[in-house]
Amino acid sequence: MKRSGPLLTLLTGLLLALFMLSLNATTETGASSYGEDTPAPDPSASSPARSPSKSPSKSPSQSPAAQAPAKADYAGRTDDDTSAVSVSVRDGKAIAYYCDGRDTESWLKGNVEDDGSMRLTGKHGAKLDGQITGKKVRGTVDVDKETRKFTADQAVKPSGLYRATAEVRGAELDGAWIVLPDGRQVGILKRGDDPQKAPRLDPETFTVRVDGDVLTARPVTP
Repeated sequence: MKRSGPLLTLLTGLLLALFMLSLNATTETGASSYGEDTPAPDPSASSPARSPSKSPSKSPSQSPAAQAPAKADYAGRTDDDTSAVSVSVRDGKAIAYYCDGRDTESWLKGNVEDDGSMRLTGKHGAKLDGQITGKKVRGTVDVDKETRKFTADQAVKPSGLYRATAEVRGAELDGAWIVLPDGRQVGILKRGDDPQKAPRLDPETFTVRVDGDVLTARPVTP
């Protein structure tokens, strides 16, 4: 029995050493890989979730507003094909001529807005409301209390609006012609206050013979 004391003590010490060794191994295994001074990241402290990225809202693309041309001429007919209309535009001003080729005509003038709209007026309450759209002018013309829709295409010489005035043998002559894009002409020649169908204008020389005399017509601009 006296020998068992040292053996028991040795066995106890061995068990204690094994226990400490196991405890150290367990502690090292659970140690943070970030080192002693760097605490393990807290899952709850992770960066906040990003809200879905929102691309800036794109407003519908807006085409620039139509701009009135600085210089353009138009010639066409009313929708009922009874009369012709011509419009000449220069730097925000417009002059128009309405003619049925027999006995009714009207000169109108006014401003052209930046968007191509126009409201022209003439004698005896005549008026023209038009809108430049592309290479056309569309609108209505009101002459002698008759309102007609019209469409006038952009004119390229010799089409356009022409006028000739002169005094021949004591008579005042005043002629106006609308030369349409297809070559047709609509015009009135007045002798004093007496209107009649205008003779054909030469589209190459812009001259016309009246009572043996030659008149030269000029383009009409505001």
